[in-house]
Amino acid sequence: MIDPTPNETDATAFGGQMGGEYLEAIGKSDLATLSEEEWARFLDAVVTGYCDHLRALAAKDRSRLDAMVPEVPF
Repeated sequence: MIDPTPNETDATAFGGQMGGEYLEAIGKSDLATLSEEEWARFLDAVVTGYCDHLRALAAKDRSRLDAMVPEVPF
């Protein structure tokens, strides 16, 4: 990712945390030892964590931006 936004950087860290939590849950830390199924679940944890967190941040941004828009005076 070239020049990530602050939200993308935050979501990347969150996705990594989700991947780490999955690895802890299965008691592994060496990615080379993961089975195909474990690898797929690890990637799912990282990507889903990233996407879900990015959407949550975007929703917060949208709410903040909507609150800044003045109402139409008529």
